[in-house]
Amino acid sequence: MADRSPVRELRLALTVRDFDAAVRFYRDVLDLGELEAWDDEHGRGIILEAGRATLELLSVDQAAYVDAVELGGPGQGTPDAARVALQVADSVATAAALVEAGADQLGAPVTTPWSHRNVRLRAPDGLQLTLFTPLDEAGGS
Repeated sequence: MADRSPVRELRLALTVRDFDAAVRFYRDVLDLGELEAWDDEHGRGIILEAGRATLELLSVDQAAYVDAVELGGPGQGTPDAARVALQVADSVATAAALVEAGADQLGAPVTTPWSHRNVRLRAPDGLQLTLFTPLDEAGGS
């Protein structure tokens, strides 16, 4: 089906107030590979490799359900808020590293009804992140 779409890449573009802190958080701690970077008279930017991209659309009811599963109650955002979900090898260990780098952990690690280990965070730039590890990839833990 991807061959039928004119889209070749999903790029999430974030405007951040503290560029250096964001680069440290996403490139250095989360270990996203640097594809391109620039610093010129117009400003600074960086493109980081984040693996395969998908676009997940949730109804307001489904988003509230995910918030309830991951946070044990209502979410921290508005119905039209963005939340980035990142599949990682070990969501708990990655969350600990990101918290040490300045993220706020919004909920304890949870095993979801869809068999993932999820941890919800707020990055220093305010973006909500869900780190998830499919349990079959985490050795069933």
